[in-house]
Amino acid sequence: MAVKQKILIVDDDANIAELISLYLTKECFETKIVEDGEEAIAAFSEFEPNLILLDLMLPGIDGYEVCRTVRKTSSVPIIMLSAKGEVFDKVLGLELGADDYMIKPFDSKELVARVKAVLRRFTPVKEEPKANTGTDTTQVPNAQAGEYVEYPQLCINQTNYSVTYQGMSVEMPPKELELLYFLASHPNQVFTREQLLDHIWGYEYIGDTRTVDVHVKRLREKIKDRENWSIATVWGIGYKFEVR
Repeated sequence: MAVKQKILIVDDDANIAELISLYLTKECFETKIVEDGEEAIAAFSEFEPNLILLDLMLPGIDGYEVCRTVRKTSSVPIIMLSAKGEVFDKVLGLELGADDYMIKPFDSKELVARVKAVLRRFTPVKEEPKANTGTDTTQVPNAQAGEYVEYPQLCINQTNYSVTYQGMSVEMPPKELELLYFLASHPNQVFTREQLLDHIWGYEYIGDTRTVDVHVKRLREKIKDRENWSIATVWGIGYKFEVR
């Protein structure tokens, strides 16, 4: 029997949390509800969810801080839930590492659809045992399988959602990896922010083009440009993966 995927629901509104849990349980997910930020951080370690639904306005530690704490150690997908629909709030959430952002009130069926879409794109990479050779054991083997693109000191594998940079595994949320893979799959081709928003986030996402800028900024913090390739800004247009 297949193991159920686990969803951690963090919301201090019991009615909303129970409704979300009901819909997800019907779709064969295992759920756990917590009502504040401290509980969320503890439950994250104990419950080991495949995805977190995170309300922003929580008593005590707010959702932003919970997201920041989780991102220090994990790239587990996070969908933020909030009654705040300002662009600033969305951008801040995305900058902290959220993969999606939904504004309350929302349709429960749409939420379930987004949960499934995010989970389809994300498969945690399991570390393979490494022999003790006296060298740095955090090095990642070069062998790749599935859909991937490779450049000097960089390999992006979309099949198992892994990124290897300078021989090291780099953790990143699904949307960051998909954006990097898409750009790297089309070397020297310029894409507008609108095109990237459509290709990566698709019809299900109604967002601001600054979402793309936020994700590019986060990629650049993790993947530094090399002499023969870079994530380049094309001023007034958008971005490209430049290969020299």
